[in-house]
Amino acid sequence: VGSSTVPKPLERKKWTTQEDIVLISAWLNTSKDPIVGNQQKLGSFWNRIAEYFNSSPQLSGFAPREWSQCKQRWGRVNEQVCKFVGSYEAALKEQASGQNENDAMKSAHDIFFNDYQLKFTLEHAWRELRFDQKWRSNSVSRDGPKEKRKEAAETEPELEEVRPPGIKASKAAK
Repeated sequence: VGSSTVPKPLERKKWTTQEDIVLISAWLNTSKDPIVGNQQKLGSFWNRIAEYFNSSPQLSGFAPREWSQCKQRWGRVNEQVCKFVGSYEAALKEQASGQNENDAMKSAHDIFFNDYQLKFTLEHAWRELRFDQKWRSNSVSRDGPKEKRKEAAETEPELEEVRPPGIKASKAAK
C-alpha cells in the first residue's frame, strides 16, 4: 500500500499584513456600497468581498482565497480589533500627564494581554479601522468633559434636589 493514496491535507496559508489590509478594504467597500447596500445574502456578500480581494493588484502573485476563508479571517480580525479598541480606550483613560501615543499603545497592548492572555498581533488592522465609525474610540481628551461641566454649572445653577417630606413631617402637618 503506497502513501500516494492518502490525500495530503492542504497546507494552511498564513495571512500576511498586506492581505489583511486588502481584506479590510474589501469589507469596508462592500459593506458600504450605496448601490447594493449591506442587505445582501451571506453568500453574495462574501463572494463580492472575495472577488474584490482576489482581483486586487496589491495581491498579484498571491494565491487566491475562497470567500469562506475571507469570512473566517474577517471574523478573527474584527473580534480582535474590537477587543483592542476597548484596551486602547482603557489605556487612554489611565494615561498620565506627559505620556505620548507610544506610551498609550504600550499600555493598551499590556491591558489586552492581561485581559485575553494573548498578544495583540493585528495592530496593522486596528490602524486601518480605528477611524471608521464602528471602531472609533469614544474617549475624549481629559480636559474636554471637565470644561463642559464647568460651563454648564456657570450657565445653569444646579437645582437642589427636593426631597419629599418624611413620615413624621407628613403626620405633623395633619
